[in-house]
Amino acid sequence: MPVIESTSDNFSKHSKSGYAFVDFNADWCGPCQILGPIFDSLAEDYESCPSLKFLSVNIDVSPELAEEFGVSGIPCLVLLKDGEEIARSVGVVPKRKLEKILKKALAV
Repeated sequence: MPVIESTSDNFSKHSKSGYAFVDFNADWCGPCQILGPIFDSLAEDYESCPSLKFLSVNIDVSPELAEEFGVSGIPCLVLLKDGEEIARSVGVVPKRKLEKILKKALAV
């Protein structure tokens, strides 16, 4: 499943049930541009997991979502289960660290 560009209008629809891995980012953010392809690659790797969605939230487009989740630095990845935060990672991190977060949460 490709990464879903999410805004305040559709965020709840995509994140309220199951798992949602949310990438809070901005177009002007250098580290976000580095993490973006890693996040996209993870989305491809987990395509066969129907209960997991990958969402991208541009904080300039949807600042209220960034505020709601207390995002103070980007890139910020937040893993949600049924709309509730269960894990968070801030900054550029290796793909294997993000895989570890997902595997722990999904008990894979």
